[in-house]
Amino acid sequence: MVNQKPIAKFRSGTIECAIWKNEKERDGMVLEYKTASLRKSWKQDDQWHDATIQLRRNDIQKVILVLQKAQESLLLDGESNE
Repeated sequence: MVNQKPIAKFRSGTIECAIWKNEKERDGMVLEYKTASLRKSWKQDDQWHDATIQLRRNDIQKVILVLQKAQESLLLDGESNE
């Protein structure tokens, strides 16, 4: 992804997802595939920071499921403590 622009970007606040077109050579053929990068930005002590993870197509549904479970746990725990 060096010096390459994403083919699509989606943003909500400080969360951004970019879609990238990739190529790799296998058995003399060039294969194209897409990946996603998920970035979270935050400001600390007047300086911006970010963390990025790279995801393949099969990772995305797993990330969604794990985050839904985390949100469910946080919301249910919050209700029981009130």
